[in-house]
Amino acid sequence: MIKVQAGIAVHLARKQGDEPPAALLAIQEASGAAMRELRATLEVLRSPGDGDRVGLARLGELAERTRAAGVPVRVAVTGQPRDLPAEVDQAGYRVVQEALTNVARHAGSATARVHVEYAPAWLTVSVTDDGQASPEKPVTPGVGLRGMRERVTGLGGTLHAAADDEGGFTVRATFPVRGAA
Repeated sequence: MIKVQAGIAVHLARKQGDEPPAALLAIQEASGAAMRELRATLEVLRSPGDGDRVGLARLGELAERTRAAGVPVRVAVTGQPRDLPAEVDQAGYRVVQEALTNVARHAGSATARVHVEYAPAWLTVSVTDDGQASPEKPVTPGVGLRGMRERVTGLGGTLHAAADDEGGFTVRATFPVRGAA
């Protein structure tokens, strides 16, 4: 919205024969750069055709795209992988995807570790990085963290997202697996 409004204001000023203020031009440029950066990040982490038909079976592809974007990623799976309810499978994938996007955008030169744990009654996905986050600097939840929390709690799960005592950041989501023994 900021980019659109700045563009309109610049256009109107030029249409009236005035030179737009330098601050307005700076806002237009900065907002355009932010949009380009966001699109580039999302393009790397989301392949065409992902749609809503994604799940943890595609975690390897997501890790490869993240590595190609310059973020080293290690993936570990514990427990016996199995068919999950579609909404849990997709939500687990999307939490990992958003967490890796956050690592790419905010963690500096960091390594990400993805862990998927299958248990009889629950699924846990976690992404931990060794980046710049610190418990002394509280994290202000943005749209991504709020979206993750809504997605997880909407399925009856829990989300932990916080800086680690030794530096870095952890996102861990635990989902109950409906119909589990």
